Amino acid sequence: MIFVDGVLLPTHSSSASQPQVKDILLTLLENPILVSASSSLKAHPERKFSVSDESIPERSKWVYIFQREYATVDPAHVDFVGTDEATTCVGLVIRNPKNGMTSVAHMDSPQIVEMGLSQMLSSLDNNLETELDVHLIGGYEDVPLQQANGSTVSESPANLDGYSFPLCSKIVHTLWSREEKFHIRTICVLGHNTRRDSDGNTYPFCNGFAVESTTGIVIPAIFDRTSRCPDEIVRRIRVSVSYEDTNWNGKLLETYDCSTDCFKIAPCCWTIRQYHIAWSLQNCSDSEILSVCSTSPNAEAPDFVDNLKRQWNYLIEHPHWTVTFPKKQPRIFARNSDGRWRRC
Repeated sequence: MIFVDGVLLPTHSSSASQPQVKDILLTLLENPILVSASSSLKAHPERKFSVSDESIPERSKWVYIFQREYATVDPAHVDFVGTDEATTCVGLVIRNPKNGMTSVAHMDSPQIVEMGLSQMLSSLDNNLETELDVHLIGGYEDVPLQQANGSTVSESPANLDGYSFPLCSKIVHTLWSREEKFHIRTICVLGHNTRRDSDGNTYPFCNGFAVESTTGIVIPAIFDRTSRCPDEIVRRIRVSVSYEDTNWNGKLLETYDCSTDCFKIAPCCWTIRQYHIAWSLQNCSDSEILSVCSTSPNAEAPDFVDNLKRQWNYLIEHPHWTVTFPKKQPRIFARNSDGRWRRC
């Protein structure tokens, strides 16, 4: 169930029709309290996260998640949890204000929403009486909203009129139909997260964010390559190949162990098909790569193509996934005394 400013949104049967799903989302987007919250988020200075050459103990500790991943953090161990590189994806934050436990997911498809939400809630170990704070950030008007309104929340990307609207709809409907108490604090998505250039082309206003675990404050954020760690390339590859790995059907990718403050990169397998795809794409032009590999070619960050090429180089050099995940065991990373990650 969904609350806004302490008020419960009307509930219906779990078999709600699509117009009702659309109405829930539009009600939230038009709520003046949530409109104000989105404006405040966008007005906040963007924080850049970077690992410098200086010693880290005096600095913040954070957990970074990639697309299709989730992580739950304990404020006793972690100061910030966040993500970026989102265009048509949506970042979902669920936080227990009583103990500060915070779960963040970077969702990229309606297919993973239901099970992904269950994964997040399971890691929070909450009960139905717990009132949870929720923030939705990301996704933009990659198609005009009036066009998206006529589409259905499909499980097949080929049938979507755009990507952002069906994903936002699915997230909101899933929250609304569950028994837990979700207090929506921010919904900076779609029109609230859209900017336009002089030619009318649309881009996301906010591509990333970080949550301060002790306060629950959400701020715009960007992470450089040094801070998207540990195991950046392997984790990026898992995002792509997980679509063909049946072990991850409908699931978010597991990354971080909250109880030990360690990253445990659960194994994911790839086939010779990904090897051949990497070979075939590595020599394409940047514009061809953007056209083939992105849901929002005009809105990607400058390093999007370079990140893909680094992934493809890794796949070409490591065509057998068992070399990366020997004996199907996770790749484990712990923090050094200086706060940096080391492979265990």
